[in-house]
Amino acid sequence: MPSRRRPPGTRLSRRTLLGAVGGAAAAFSLAACGQDEPARRLNFYTWDSYIGIRTLDDFRKETGIRVRTSYFATNDELFAKLRAGNPGYDIIVPSNEFVTRMIAADLLMPLDMGQIPNFANIAPEFQRADYDTDPRRSVPYTWLVIGIGYRKSRVERTPDSWKWLFDSDLYAGRIALLSEAADLIRLGARYLGHSINGVDDATVREVAGMLGRQKANVKTFHDDNGQDLLLGGDVDLVLEYNGDIAQAMTEDDDIDFVVPAEGSILNADTLAIPKGAPSPELAHRFINFLLDAEVGRHIAETILYPTPNAAAKALMPESYRSHPVIFPTGPGMERSEWGRFEGPERHRVFEEAITRMRAA
Repeated sequence: MPSRRRPPGTRLSRRTLLGAVGGAAAAFSLAACGQDEPARRLNFYTWDSYIGIRTLDDFRKETGIRVRTSYFATNDELFAKLRAGNPGYDIIVPSNEFVTRMIAADLLMPLDMGQIPNFANIAPEFQRADYDTDPRRSVPYTWLVIGIGYRKSRVERTPDSWKWLFDSDLYAGRIALLSEAADLIRLGARYLGHSINGVDDATVREVAGMLGRQKANVKTFHDDNGQDLLLGGDVDLVLEYNGDIAQAMTEDDDIDFVVPAEGSILNADTLAIPKGAPSPELAHRFINFLLDAEVGRHIAETILYPTPNAAAKALMPESYRSHPVIFPTGPGMERSEWGRFEGPERHRVFEEAITRMRAA
């Protein structure tokens, strides 16, 4: 396992905004970038703590280009910001389903793959992206899977079914679920024997009813800080991403992760250039830098998410390459599916169902 550990009190999450320091960074005015030479600065809009510790400094030393970073907490926040008009971002990190949604809304620039030769480092299975179209508008940065993070000493056996989160009182008051409506509906549908894609209205109602009955056993619906709840002893089972739990495992060896046997949702986070980017040529250069094997190795070592960069993965120690949480295997993974964006109307149906369930 990579040796990097976070100091106490600085737990990180792919999707959690920084505190006071990060808040200040997120609030910076892009208009102020005009005070510097625009051609030597890039504006990077990404998830918190989702890059190597020295990656941006290494890029500046190699190119003379400074990268100013700000953070979003959800894909919906990213989409809303760009839908209102790009305020000056050069590079963004949307998840795969939102790549599809942003393409439909004409928010992403086609990439010039001739300027990204390091794309050859990406494993073949990740070079083909059903969520993207031709011409390509994104390249994969990480991939991830949702599962159950749990405290080993507090469970009777490995909680390898969605039942223990969605349909049982065995761990009453010790469960935390993600608040994301689409994830809840689709994972509930998977538990009930359906695909995560194409969930019809009858199944939405069935899942919402099941979750409504389970709500009394759920301590909280969290905004992707489940690993912190687990580390703090607030809950014993959390619905969370494998990379976040892998981070938590470096701090507490009583924590583990499983992809339930029914299967789950696979996602990818990507690098893309939004329309209206001030410096698209330099943005291509930054993307190519991030896909370098050694740079990718350092990123993976820092954030502990599975990398689609085969060249970077090959440089990582065996403890990373065979880690059962970073790269899970087994029946649950075999039955997992890539999530698809199926239009804003379905998104609205999911949101309304979960909102009513939580308010009831």
